[in-house]
Amino acid sequence: MRTTARSKPDSVTVGAVEVARAALLEDVDSPSDVGEHLGHVVEGERLVTHSFACTRPGYVGWRWAVTLTRASRQRTVTVDEVVLLPGEDAITAPDWVPYRDRVRPGDLTPGDLLPVADDDPRLVPTYSFGDDPLDTDEKEQVRDVARELFLGRPRTLGPEGREQAAQRWWDGDGGPDSPLAQAASDSCDSCGFLVRLNGPLSGRFGVCANGDANDDGRVVALGHGCGAHSEVRLAKKHEPLPMPEPIVDDFAPGDVESF
Repeated sequence: MRTTARSKPDSVTVGAVEVARAALLEDVDSPSDVGEHLGHVVEGERLVTHSFACTRPGYVGWRWAVTLTRASRQRTVTVDEVVLLPGEDAITAPDWVPYRDRVRPGDLTPGDLLPVADDDPRLVPTYSFGDDPLDTDEKEQVRDVARELFLGRPRTLGPEGREQAAQRWWDGDGGPDSPLAQAASDSCDSCGFLVRLNGPLSGRFGVCANGDANDDGRVVALGHGCGAHSEVRLAKKHEPLPMPEPIVDDFAPGDVESF
């Protein structure tokens, strides 16, 4: 039982346990879903919530809560609400996460579409149209004009998008701190299989073009490395010593003279 600091227990609502139980039984599907009375909480002046154990299958740790009140100078209580609430040990659903935030690399399958918002901070207009804010229709017009004038991509990666990509690649398996890179004797910046990138990220990353390497076709940091470096050579083995000329024993047992 818990009592609020500013409210005193009201004996009428506190003692109306059976009234609360009767209201609860009218609301549930089966009387077997209602267990023992667990206590009450004083919510305010002449306002009390009674708790009952929930015995419904699949709802371990949940409890029924029935809130009662009464008007001043009245002896009859009124049922405010009947709800089912989770307790500390109850199994509850995880917090809702929007679908767009739940998508992870590798989740897309053929035919899936993943729309990109018009105000995605990673992208900026390929050509500047000023700092004036544009609504959705105006942004669509800008993209249409770019396509009609053959100006290439309507949007391209901006500074924020480049920084996010660079950090993601640097911290990933193709970065300089991965176990594969730490065990390598040479780095990708001196490998003949590295294909250089163009643009702002060219000084930090390239693409591996070695079909025998783990990172083939992937972006790698110039400080990354692996055992399939173009200049890896096997250590030369020592030439074996020449074998002596064979000796053929052509003596028969009877040819040996005794001394």
